[in-house]
Amino acid sequence: MFRFLTLILFSVSQISLPAQEEQKFQSGSWGASLQRADGHFIAFNFDVSRVGLKNFIYIRNATERLKVDNIRIAGDSVWIGLPFFDSKIRAAFKGNDILEGWWIKRLKDHDQVMAFTARLNQGFRFSPSAGPARWNISGRWAVTFWSPSGLDSTAAVGEFVQKGNRVTGTFLHPTGDYRYLEGIVTGDSLKLSCFDGGHAYLFTAKIEGNQLLSGGLHYSGPTYKEQWTAKRDENARLPDEFSLTRLKAGQTRLDFSFRDINGKMVSIHDARFQNKVVLVQIMGSWCPNCMDETHFLSRFYDSYRTKGVEIIGLAYERSTDFARSQKSLRTFQQRFDVHYPLLITGVTDADSMQTQKTLPQLENIEGFPTTIFISKTGEVAKIHTGFNGPATGAHYEAEKQTFARIVDELLAR
Repeated sequence: MFRFLTLILFSVSQISLPAQEEQKFQSGSWGASLQRADGHFIAFNFDVSRVGLKNFIYIRNATERLKVDNIRIAGDSVWIGLPFFDSKIRAAFKGNDILEGWWIKRLKDHDQVMAFTARLNQGFRFSPSAGPARWNISGRWAVTFWSPSGLDSTAAVGEFVQKGNRVTGTFLHPTGDYRYLEGIVTGDSLKLSCFDGGHAYLFTAKIEGNQLLSGGLHYSGPTYKEQWTAKRDENARLPDEFSLTRLKAGQTRLDFSFRDINGKMVSIHDARFQNKVVLVQIMGSWCPNCMDETHFLSRFYDSYRTKGVEIIGLAYERSTDFARSQKSLRTFQQRFDVHYPLLITGVTDADSMQTQKTLPQLENIEGFPTTIFISKTGEVAKIHTGFNGPATGAHYEAEKQTFARIVDELLAR
């Protein structure tokens, strides 16, 4: 089906549009949705504003505003280049207040395509069709996600704030968080969603009184689905972030060399990194938690580089093609004003041998991002898996303080 849709899109793109007056992108709030293969819709919102002759879109998820400025209009067609994750929206205006088209995300060997619709002056994300909320889910929840097979489970923590029908919050996961979720409680039903240009999530559940969320489903992208349940637990905790990724027995140092985004070979043994505290960031431009960590580390580096701190980003991209990875990472670098080197490992995030091929001194790469703290003597001091981003509130502030404390301690040695 997706190959068929991609062929249609390719064919349409080859047709020359007749000369006509450019359609104006109406300013205001738009309600949008992406249709899954199973008929479910993942809802989100965006605002359109115009400065002079230039259009801007701000994708909204709770308090987050993702700025999109790569917008091209020709006749009644609009191309929206999303700033991250190698994805875009191609659509056509249906009058002044409706857009219909496709969200296209480029993967390793094919395009992922979902039908996209948007309507002007639809500021709400979900309609309270079942009436007022019967329960308030504000607080902390112990969550279990079940794999599609039902054989494997992952413990997580849900944190929500509910005001009337509206709910915001996120799920804290051992390898990061699900970023900014926004939704509604209507009757005894919960709906939460998020779209950040690369990831489209929908969470649903039934609220069983004040202590249990049952029958939960997590829909991701066009086809993925898993189950989840939650019990209210203000003491719910995740595993220690420093216990998940480890060095192999007998190993104390890293040993790697990769090309940076300019094609220059960079090694951990280069003079630039000697007698410095070094943070090695295992990341990818496709990874939303890496995006949050890079936003923090970019500013952290600008503050600490004069104190004797260096950072190296090791990128595991969707493709082994250097030019494609280079393009994605250069956009990523510019968006976050990154001044530390980003190296292209040439190994994908999905490669089961990624650790052995790139960092064989480690037992495993448990998740993205992972940050390795190296002392001034070149020895690995700590390894931190995951990153709690700004959607996690106090956890984000604690994460930043933890990074600063570790680096300060290493500098003082």
